[in-house]
Amino acid sequence: MKYVCVFCGGNPGSRPEYGQAAHAFGAALTSRGLGLVFGGSNKGLMGAVAMGALECGGRVIGVLPRVLTGTETAFPELADLRLVDSMAERKARMLALSDACVALPGGYGTLDELFETITLTQLGIHALPGWLLNTCGYFDGLAAFLDHASGEGLIRPQHRALLGMETDPQALADRLASTLR
Repeated sequence: MKYVCVFCGGNPGSRPEYGQAAHAFGAALTSRGLGLVFGGSNKGLMGAVAMGALECGGRVIGVLPRVLTGTETAFPELADLRLVDSMAERKARMLALSDACVALPGGYGTLDELFETITLTQLGIHALPGWLLNTCGYFDGLAAFLDHASGEGLIRPQHRALLGMETDPQALADRLASTLR
């Protein structure tokens, strides 16, 4: 089975569409025979994406740092929860278990995870396809910045192309399913 790593917020955000899209994306991955690797928490968008997959009988792996077990609650329904010692180990473990990476709306942690993943792909350390699920235009500003950085010669065009973007959870799951076959 192929697995998709999803980085996203531990908060729900200010728009209900964020949680709806996260839930739909988790379900869409499952319906296409893809497993989910996520941050292990049942809070916010992390909880929504995992619940979408779990409700459809999907294979879900959670990776949760022990330091967060007091602030983030793991799913009781989660059959495969892996506790790690640090945030760095969480990222490394999530990437090692995955065949592609997707960022949903999130904050600093999500961006840190996303950019480390794309940087490692750029450097040839791994080859995970990277995607943004751009719900309600959340990543429009980031895409404009990356285009600007590319135009300024600070991100090579072939490296800018390492991060795709899709607005629809179903369409993104379709792209991933066809890419990971």
